Amino acid sequence: MHDSLMLQLVGEFIGTAVLIILGDGVVAAVTLNKSKAKGAGWVAIALGWGLAITIAVYCAAFLSPAHLNPAVSLGMAIAGKFSWAYVIPYSIAQILGGVLGGIIVWAFYYDQFKETDDSDAILTIFATAPAIRRYGMNFLSEFIGTCVLMFALLAFTRGNFTEGLNPIAVGLLITSIGFSLGGTTGYAINPARDLGPRIAHAIMPVPNKGTSDWAYSWVPILGPMLGGALGAALFVLIP
Repeated sequence: MHDSLMLQLVGEFIGTAVLIILGDGVVAAVTLNKSKAKGAGWVAIALGWGLAITIAVYCAAFLSPAHLNPAVSLGMAIAGKFSWAYVIPYSIAQILGGVLGGIIVWAFYYDQFKETDDSDAILTIFATAPAIRRYGMNFLSEFIGTCVLMFALLAFTRGNFTEGLNPIAVGLLITSIGFSLGGTTGYAINPARDLGPRIAHAIMPVPNKGTSDWAYSWVPILGPMLGGALGAALFVLIP
């Protein structure tokens, strides 16, 4: 990892872009008409996102800590493992990386978007949406999922049993959260993962798109930020 803040921000930007390209990419592959992976289902999505985070962390880790998630940056600061002064710059770089990743998925699957007229399904490629829209419960899902994420990430830093294998361990963690806790909201557990591509959906001429559902967008922002903060706080309480 480089000491230069600018290079660290480049790492967070690149890593988050790769995360979205591969993560939203698998959702597009499973969702869009005239895709060879159409209908592959939730197992493919959960595994795809787990692999996406592993690859993204490897892509960023030589430049930055590879948080790729504002909730993780905040949690690491709460745990005393990251500078508070870097939380906002990191978050901005991560969100911008998410925007770029969303734009690349739009360009890559453009022909398949034209063949798909379900605007709600198209939005779920870019951003999360609840299976049952109850904002309180949706918030709780994101809160708990990110609390588990943050606590586990900090546990990985205790001892050296995952040394050199952290990206793989993180990928398994994301896969597990997807399988176990992802069915209610699509498990954003990362404001940059949701907000960045949602912005891309809003600004790009995505074929057959509807609204970007900004009324829901606070849930995958506030839920993960507060859940990550609690996960870090709980970890700090352990002697």
